[in-house]
Amino acid sequence: MVLPFYLGNLIMIFVALALIYLAVRRHYEPLLLIPIGFAAVLVNLPGSDLMNPGGFLRVIYDFGVQTELFPILVFMGIGAMCDFGAYLERPWIIVFSIPATFMGIIVPILLSLMIGFQPLEATSIGIIGAMDGPTAIYVSSKYAPNLLGPITVAAYTYIATVPILQTKVSKILTSKKERLARMPYSPKAYSRNVRLVFPIVAAVAIGLMAPQGIPLIGALMLGNFLRESKIVERLSKSAQNEITNISTLMLGIAVGGTMEAERFLSLQTLLVFGLGLAAFVSGLASGILFGKIAYAVTKGKVNPLIGACGSSAFPMGARTAHQIGREEDPDNWLLVHAIAANSIGQVVSVIAGGAILTFVPMLLSAR
Repeated sequence: MVLPFYLGNLIMIFVALALIYLAVRRHYEPLLLIPIGFAAVLVNLPGSDLMNPGGFLRVIYDFGVQTELFPILVFMGIGAMCDFGAYLERPWIIVFSIPATFMGIIVPILLSLMIGFQPLEATSIGIIGAMDGPTAIYVSSKYAPNLLGPITVAAYTYIATVPILQTKVSKILTSKKERLARMPYSPKAYSRNVRLVFPIVAAVAIGLMAPQGIPLIGALMLGNFLRESKIVERLSKSAQNEITNISTLMLGIAVGGTMEAERFLSLQTLLVFGLGLAAFVSGLASGILFGKIAYAVTKGKVNPLIGACGSSAFPMGARTAHQIGREEDPDNWLLVHAIAANSIGQVVSVIAGGAILTFVPMLLSAR
């Protein structure tokens, strides 16, 4: 007997195929969108029961997402791939990450609450504004597992379109004169010990401020310490390659499994996508506006384009800011400064996630 093919399942299969198309043809976040899309196709085949207890996708979901293992392992790989050298040369540049991340999270939270989402759901939607997929998955799996699929797809879809969004927002909010501002680069020498101490100090300091963020910041900084130690290349390369690749694949499959028609096709999903767009635009705009303030205060010594790099969309944000600057002046080299802001943006996004996990339950319990 052939099971009926419901319209919702058919729609979701087309949505999944659209994600695969964007990944293959447009190269939009292919490492995540391909497994997400393929798993979404499978879970929407009538009678598959892949997300029922004991089902293939359910086992992966319970093992890696419910336990938060996959996002944490991905963070370890990200840390092993990160070079914080550009940031360590100019630590002041963290000022661009704070407004970009803060406003990117606060705006969608407030909007979500206004249109009727529950506080924990609104918080999970807000974390999209950190522009960091693993953090969004980690927080939403704890606070709003019912929205995990929409939040993850929205986060990675908008991360993939950062070059488009950032370019439009940057050109709207900055003048040609501001985009032409040059930031000379003078390399500073600092000892290798600084690179070794930084991940330890960062993990301890952030862990003390936001204890619930210790798994994320701990994994990120462990990966970075493996890289900077220079004596465990095998472990560092494993974190960057095998561990990250397997975790990313399994994470994508697990998230795709949550995209069942009866769960995904709803007004909530459309609202999450709209709020996600608001999160990204507000984060980018806030960073640029703060960059304009820095431009005015320093009398043109800071290019406001790097303000948009304060997010965690690494390294696309930095490349995009550099490209916009070069369109105005081919000899303007903003990449090093943009990379510094973009790399520390990843740390700030983890801080934001840890702070949300630590303090939101306390605030709600105090009501």
